[in-house]
Amino acid sequence: MLNRRHLRVKVMQTLYAYSLSEDKQIKNFEKALLNSVDEVNQMYIWTLNLLDEVAEYVLIDAEGRANKFLPTEKDKVYTTKLNTNTFIESLRQNRAYLEDVKKYKVSWSFDPEIVRSIFAQLKESEEYLAYLQQEDRSIGAEKDIIKYIFKKIILKSPEIEQVFESKFINWPTDKEILQAMIAKTFKNFSSENPTQNKLADLTPNWDEDGEFIIDLLKETIRHTNEYQEMISVKTKNWEADRIALVDTLLMRMAISELMNFPTIPVKVTINEYIELSKAFSTAKSNTFINGILDKILVELTQQGRIRKEGRGLKD
Repeated sequence: MLNRRHLRVKVMQTLYAYSLSEDKQIKNFEKALLNSVDEVNQMYIWTLNLLDEVAEYVLIDAEGRANKFLPTEKDKVYTTKLNTNTFIESLRQNRAYLEDVKKYKVSWSFDPEIVRSIFAQLKESEEYLAYLQQEDRSIGAEKDIIKYIFKKIILKSPEIEQVFESKFINWPTDKEILQAMIAKTFKNFSSENPTQNKLADLTPNWDEDGEFIIDLLKETIRHTNEYQEMISVKTKNWEADRIALVDTLLMRMAISELMNFPTIPVKVTINEYIELSKAFSTAKSNTFINGILDKILVELTQQGRIRKEGRGLKD
């Protein structure tokens, strides 16, 4: 699921787009930010549906084998068991899944070769043959083959990687979140009663998290000039064009959090933006950002502009 670090990344990406755009209507970028978050859920539902489609493909495969004039011994081993896989059947009865498939207009029919190629790889694996001979139809046992399809075929396939990259602009950064959500789904689907099995939540608490990202975006944009002045004063010895735009955006976001989010501890804010700089900026950015933010924090504290609620939040 999306944690606060992932959400900060989404805000950073939106601020980057805002900085380079001639359109300065904040509402448009609020919408873009929310769409960026929703895209993670779309990716999640498309992946679940891909697993569903692969399971259903055994019916097409069985029809092809039935029409063979001389079936092989291997053909006789294959069954349509995967189509009635207990995990897949529970997924197919999940109301939230069905509603989202409809909402996002999910269909892999635009490229049937994707499902066929996944099943072709699966069919030749020892894991699949072992699954077909397995008598245990409990959801705990049955979802192991679905895990195998996801981890060992879907995630390892360059062709599927290309499809997701073309459909979802933030695939490189969201892939990790997708894996966590699918893993959470496997954990959540543990009951033999389909109504008890829940999809993974997009965030731990969307009401709070949604408000957090919108407020962080708006406050950072609203106080752009003020925060940039704070940064400029502390970077007088640096040429402006030598400071990466991502570094500048991360520092503005950090200042915004320090000043406008009373329940987020100071240490958490500083550490989060240092870590983000390691992932998204230059090799020396984390040291640079740490130094500048430390100086700004000292000044803001002396001015009494850091207002945190609760013990230990200022430390």
